[in-house]
Amino acid sequence: MTPQQLIRKIRALPERAPHTETLEKLLLKKPAWYASQKEHWLGWLSEYGTSGAYGRIGFHHDARFAYNHCGCPPMTLWLGEASGVDECLVARAAKLAKQNPGSFSAKSAVIRKVIPWCEIERTL
Repeated sequence: MTPQQLIRKIRALPERAPHTETLEKLLLKKPAWYASQKEHWLGWLSEYGTSGAYGRIGFHHDARFAYNHCGCPPMTLWLGEASGVDECLVARAAKLAKQNPGSFSAKSAVIRKVIPWCEIERTL
């Protein structure tokens, strides 16, 4: 799946996701440029393959690579939750991310261990 194909699938997903919103309240202390994790994903992916805000010059990676390199825990969790991954897996991923004392990247990695790309792709 390309980032553009993922964008089209994300557009059809709901904005609200309860586990994600709880994680956001815990981790994100200041207002962001996006109003939802859906908007965050759409903005991030819209610049994929360009330098954008993240300096990704010359990269032409697939959607799996993008998911596996997302460093925002609520953003990572939202894609699983909104796409319909089993609620027990989503709850477990959220719990482990909250308990992880590490960086945002470490918290995102914990989420991806519970909700790997193959689960995202399957539910999308």
